[in-house]
Amino acid sequence: MKKRIVSMLAFVLMVSMVLAACSKNDNGNASSSAPSSGSGAASEQSSEPVKVKLFAVQEPNIDLATNKFTKFAEEKFNIKFNFETVPSDGAKEKRQISLASGDYPDAYMLTAYLDQFSQADLLKYGKQGVLIPLNDLIKEYAPNIQAALDSNADLKAFSVAPDGNIYGLPAYTQCFHCSYPNKMWINTKWLDNLKLQMPKTTEEFKKVLEAFKNDDPNGNGKKDEVPLSGSTEDFGVRVVPFLMNAFVYDDDRNHLVLKDGKVGSAATTEEWRQGLTYIKSLYDEGLIDPGAFTQNAEAFKKIGENGDAQILGAGAGMHPAIFVNIDVGNKNSKDYNPVTPLTGPNGVSLATHDGGGVSPGAKFAITNKASKDAQIAMIKLVDYMFTTEGQTNAASGMEGIDWRKPKDGEVALGEGVTPQVATIPAVEGEAPRNAGWSGMGHFYMPKEYRDSFVQGTDIYDSANYERRLYQATLLYQGHEPKDLFPLWAIWLDPAEVDEASMLQTNIRTYIDENALQFITGHKNLEKDWDGYVKGLNDLKLGRYLEILQKAYDGSTFKQ
Repeated sequence: MKKRIVSMLAFVLMVSMVLAACSKNDNGNASSSAPSSGSGAASEQSSEPVKVKLFAVQEPNIDLATNKFTKFAEEKFNIKFNFETVPSDGAKEKRQISLASGDYPDAYMLTAYLDQFSQADLLKYGKQGVLIPLNDLIKEYAPNIQAALDSNADLKAFSVAPDGNIYGLPAYTQCFHCSYPNKMWINTKWLDNLKLQMPKTTEEFKKVLEAFKNDDPNGNGKKDEVPLSGSTEDFGVRVVPFLMNAFVYDDDRNHLVLKDGKVGSAATTEEWRQGLTYIKSLYDEGLIDPGAFTQNAEAFKKIGENGDAQILGAGAGMHPAIFVNIDVGNKNSKDYNPVTPLTGPNGVSLATHDGGGVSPGAKFAITNKASKDAQIAMIKLVDYMFTTEGQTNAASGMEGIDWRKPKDGEVALGEGVTPQVATIPAVEGEAPRNAGWSGMGHFYMPKEYRDSFVQGTDIYDSANYERRLYQATLLYQGHEPKDLFPLWAIWLDPAEVDEASMLQTNIRTYIDENALQFITGHKNLEKDWDGYVKGLNDLKLGRYLEILQKAYDGSTFKQ
C-alpha cells in the first residue's frame, strides 16, 4: 500500500522533492546561498583523484556510475567513486548486512525514506568506532554545515548525539504541507448547493455533515452521500486527530503532550473523553463512514472518485490527491478545499504538527575505513549540498537540464520571496535525464529554500499543486501547541530503546483500539472509562513517560 501511495504522490514529489522543506529558524538561508569556501575544484589540484567506496541506493531511472551529477561531483571535488549500489527494495537489510559483515565501505550516503541509520545504529556503531565523529571535519572543512547547525536548533537536535558527537547527518528535508498532516478537505460545491458557510466550530461542522447526509447535495435524488471519510494510514487520513484537536492536542501517533517541560499523555485527560464523546455523536448519526476506521487509502479513493455521482462530503488527509484525482482533466479536485482547524466548546483550536516529517537518524556517515583524504573530500561534497546550487543539482538534477534560473515575472512559492530556482518539467516520452541523485541527494532544504522555487498561481492547475498545499497549510500554521514534545528529535538511552519501543507499540495500540471501541459504542465512556485508564497504567504508561522525560531533559532542547 505504501508503494501505491508513493506512486500516487509522484507528482507532488516531483515538485516537492526540492520544494519540500521548511525550518523553524529563518536564519538557515545564510548557509544555503553561497558555495562553500572550503570546496576546491579538481582543476586546482594536481594529485590523483581520491578513491571513495560509497554505499548508495540506486533508484529507478538513475545510473550512478554515468549520472551527470556524479561526474560533476567527481571533477569538482577530485573524487573517484566506487559505488556499492543496492536497489530500493531491501535496501535497509542490505545496509545492515554490509555493517555486520565487516566488509563495509568508506562512507554511506543513504536515501532517508528507504534505508537511513536509526539513532540506535548511530550510537552503536559510533561507540564501536565504525562510524567516525564528524565534528572536527565539519568545523575545519564544512562552513555551510556548521552555519546550519549553529542557526537551526532542530537540525542540531537531529544531528548531535547525547555524547556531543555527530556520527551522521540527517536528511533535513522538511515538507511544509507534510508538517501539518491532519487536514480536513470539504466539498465546497456542496456547501454552495446547500447555501452553507464554511464551518468553524465543532457544532457547525456537525450541522454541515447532517446537511450533507440528509439534503441531497449531489442532486441525484438518492441518499447516497458519505458525509465524512478517511482511512487508516499515517499520512493524515485518520479522522480522529482533526476532530480531537478541537478538545485536546492529538499528535496522531503517540498522543503525547508537553506542559511546563513535562511530558504526559493526552489520552488519559477529561478533554480526551470529551473529544471521544463528540466523535461518537457523529458516528451515532451516521455522519462518519464506518469504513474510515478499517479501509486503506485505495478504498478511500474509490469513495472520492465514485463513478456514478460525487458522494464524498469531507475527507481527512494531508492533501486531497489521496482521495481524488488531481491530474489534468480531473472532475472533482477543485471541489475539495481545506477546513481551518475547528474550535471546540472550550475554545480549543489545535492542529497536529510533527516537525516536518524529518525522521530521527542519519543518511550520511563516514566509516573508519575512509582515508583522511576521503574523509575531507566527502565532507566537502556534503557541504556543497548545503548550498542552494549544490542541493538543487544533487536532488533535482543539474542546472540547465532539470532546473534553471527564474525569468522576469515568475513568482516564488513563498509570499514576498525572490525566486531562485525554476524546474524544467520532463517532456512526455523523454528518456530519463539521469542528471541528479534524487533522494540520495536530499540534505538541507529549509523553508527559505523551498519558498524560493518558482510556482504558478492557479492552485487548481495540477502543475501548481504545491502552491495549493502551501496555502492550505498556512491555515493550520500557528494552531500547534506552544509546547510540543519533540519525539522526532530526542535521543533515547541505548539501554532503554528496546523497552521504550515495546511500550510505545503496546500503549499506542491500546489507546487507538479503545478510542474506536468508545466511538462505536462497544465500550461506554461513563462506565468503562476508569477501567480504560487503569489498563493504560497496567501497560506501564508511567514508565514510558519516564523514559521519554529522561531523553527530553538530556536533549539540546533543554540545554
